[in-house]
Amino acid sequence: MPQLGPPARRVDLSGLDRMDTAGAWYLVRARAAGTVIEGASPAHEGLIEAVARSLPEPDPPIPHDTTLHYIVTRTGAHVVAALSYLRELAGYLGRFIAALARAIRHPSEFRVTSLTFHAQETGLRAVPIVFVMSFLIGVVLAFQGAAQLRQFGAEVFVVDLIAIAVLRELGILLTAIIVAGRTASALTASIGSMKMREEIDAMRTLGMDPSMVLILPRILALLITLPILGLLSNVAGLLGGGIMSWIELDISPALFINRLGDVSVDHVIVGLVKAPVFALIIGVIGCHAGMQVGRDAESLGRQTSSAVVHAIFAVIIADALFSVFFAEIGL
Repeated sequence: MPQLGPPARRVDLSGLDRMDTAGAWYLVRARAAGTVIEGASPAHEGLIEAVARSLPEPDPPIPHDTTLHYIVTRTGAHVVAALSYLRELAGYLGRFIAALARAIRHPSEFRVTSLTFHAQETGLRAVPIVFVMSFLIGVVLAFQGAAQLRQFGAEVFVVDLIAIAVLRELGILLTAIIVAGRTASALTASIGSMKMREEIDAMRTLGMDPSMVLILPRILALLITLPILGLLSNVAGLLGGGIMSWIELDISPALFINRLGDVSVDHVIVGLVKAPVFALIIGVIGCHAGMQVGRDAESLGRQTSSAVVHAIFAVIIADALFSVFFAEIGL
């Protein structure tokens, strides 16, 4: 709304022949600011009053309730929304399991080409970034571990530090976070764009099950490729740590490999057991977000961002639960 200059204290309209609604609006604002309007004809006075009555009333300020009742109500609403979201995710997990069982009973309905394509997109194309990231993580662990363990003359134990950290936690966790960032968004975008163009409705019209065509190949591709990426991440992390240990601590590759032999294989098992669960979490969240896309691009962008955030958060929560579980059972 344009800012008006200071209005005159008195306005005489006796010499005015015609007036439009813009002029009447200005006079209404001037009168509200304290200006006295004189000499208006009955027609002009009626127009001014009509414009004054048609002006919208400002919305009352929203009260900010900080009472205990409001806090409890809002907290309950968020809890109900979270439980509803988890229920929807469980429904999509059930749809995946049902589609997988159907594909096992009727192999001719399973689309191997789609599985191969998504395995390439989620697995093969993620190899460079996973390898570089894990290699650098191994370098950082060796460098920082050497700086701390050198104070106690225990530099050789940096091998155990790198092996346990990479094989048990960092290798698969960081791989899952990277896959969640690039794959969850890709799943949401691909399914969401089909939803916007009503291609999914067309599939149902043609008698095709979207769970078989869209959900099953994508999640199954993640289940296959994420453990492989986790193994690659472990190798890259150990390679980076071994090179930095050789440079920084003069630990030869032979000694590094010999020390790796003393590390329990349980750490490898713990890391790899997490991979299928992380793959299910990322795939279900990405497919669910894609199916929730509306008819506009804003909804697509919102669901894509939401899928990435929820997938990364869920992966971290699952990793924490795994840590507690394995600690309780002694692994």
